[in-house]
Amino acid sequence: MTKRKKTLEDKIRYRIKRSSYSTFVLSDFYDLSDRDQILRALRKLIKKKLILRVGQGVYVRTKISSVTKKIIPEQNIRDIAIVALKKSGIDVVPTPYEQEYNDGKTTQVPTGIVIGVNRRVNKKIGFNGRFVKYEKVTPNQKHR
Repeated sequence: MTKRKKTLEDKIRYRIKRSSYSTFVLSDFYDLSDRDQILRALRKLIKKKLILRVGQGVYVRTKISSVTKKIIPEQNIRDIAIVALKKSGIDVVPTPYEQEYNDGKTTQVPTGIVIGVNRRVNKKIGFNGRFVKYEKVTPNQKHR
């Protein structure tokens, strides 16, 4: 009995299932093959509802919503965006609103949909019409 050789899709699926992260960027798979083949394999996994594409080059493991019974990301969109930004080499910093809340200067809880970054970001990350916004925060920036 011969063993079937593992396809690129099998290797990517295994890596996604075994990872402690549920958010992935293309570069997580560059050691397996070239970009086009990776994209092809990821599209197959999307069709099989194992992952969702939440941004250009950003993918997330899925689960079934207990409310709607539809496929949704395993994590909330803010956490997905933070992991994707960090994997892309972008520092995530508290926004002025988050800093005021953390310092106890306000009791108003930040929405969480705005993420502070240290440089301009062009990544559009979101799901179901809800997208993360970025605020470039400079050191010692005061709340407006």
